Amino acid sequence: MQNTKIQEEWFSEGEQYATEINEMVDFGEKNGWENWKGKEPEDKRAHLAQNIFDLLKSANRNKDTENFRVFFPPAHTPIIPLLENRSQSIEHLQFISGQKIVFLTGTSYEQRKAYLLDHDEITELDENIYAIGKSKQNNVFAIAANHKISLYKGWDGALINEFPLDQTAEYGITELIPFNDGSKVILVTSEGIYLVSQKEEKLIHPLNEDDEEDWSSNIDMENAALSHDNSYIVVGDQSYDHRILDPEGNTLGTIGAQSSYPHFCLFAKDDSQLITNSCHFYNGITIGISSDQYVGADIEAYTESDDYVLINEEMRVYAGVAAKDYYILGDAYGYIKAFDKKGNTIWRHFLGSTISGMTLSDDEKTLWVAAHSGILHKLKLGKGHRDTHTIGNGNHYEEFRLLIWKNEPQIWKW
Repeated sequence: MQNTKIQEEWFSEGEQYATEINEMVDFGEKNGWENWKGKEPEDKRAHLAQNIFDLLKSANRNKDTENFRVFFPPAHTPIIPLLENRSQSIEHLQFISGQKIVFLTGTSYEQRKAYLLDHDEITELDENIYAIGKSKQNNVFAIAANHKISLYKGWDGALINEFPLDQTAEYGITELIPFNDGSKVILVTSEGIYLVSQKEEKLIHPLNEDDEEDWSSNIDMENAALSHDNSYIVVGDQSYDHRILDPEGNTLGTIGAQSSYPHFCLFAKDDSQLITNSCHFYNGITIGISSDQYVGADIEAYTESDDYVLINEEMRVYAGVAAKDYYILGDAYGYIKAFDKKGNTIWRHFLGSTISGMTLSDDEKTLWVAAHSGILHKLKLGKGHRDTHTIGNGNHYEEFRLLIWKNEPQIWKW
């Protein structure tokens, strides 16, 4: 197949598919999905995937990716065949400054690699790093390596604390959340959620409240959040409802799941609201409670109530960030969506594959989003669509995406 013919087919088919998908979703959201009578659009470009990938690699070697991007706008569905044996999770995205972030490849139970991304330049970091976290305020970074957690004031700043790990030393870390003063960290693992400081590694979730003999702290879908002012911790997992704790790990309130399993939690940027997501298969329900309810919260599971706001009743949320006036949540289907605190959808944007991490610049203009596809996307929010192939109504501009794939000689920029 000649390159010109491939380019024409890729471009025209992709444009048509994006147009049809956007029209269908707009219709479904406005008029109800039960009223959609058309057939679901299909992206039939998978047979081009290998050719496109070969051309992309050539463009990278020739430093011609900007030009390539104009003629071959990226898409997710057609390249799914390429993901087998190549894709990997990208997690622990943390904003540093300017156009600089840090992130890891691999899940908590895999061998991880840490990278620094500055604009589009990638640097591999110390191979011993297996978790990176950042405080909600004060730019404290926590780095787990060599069975200890080191806390720094700023990414390249002074070492302000160090916690040698003992009982948690061998645990894979799902998430690492340092306190604003670097005095302790929340360690989220599938062996339990711990509050780690100089003096102890304290299990704060789950708790063996009934003193069962054969009890285990092993959990699935483990998740936690720390309020921006560090006054509250939230913890949850597949088997235990979300609990609100004080900074020492004492229970203050509980939030029952409104779908099957507690899966994700996040505080609003001003801590005025806490949202919790519970999931069932690939879907889920997200609710929000206000800050005056944190102490003594007692939200009943599977029960409609005036005690919470329904934020969304579709998404199984895997990652999220809180902006000044809204949340951006990423789901199992590869969508990121923005919601205000009342549950109004502000926009949606499709990337593809299950979203595995995201981070937002301090000026809230740049969003980096990663997925289990092994792809990291850099978006300029509200800048306007870059091309006619964008799926979504968010008006966002994708500066580039990086294919950080296993078994490849380098990272490919698209």
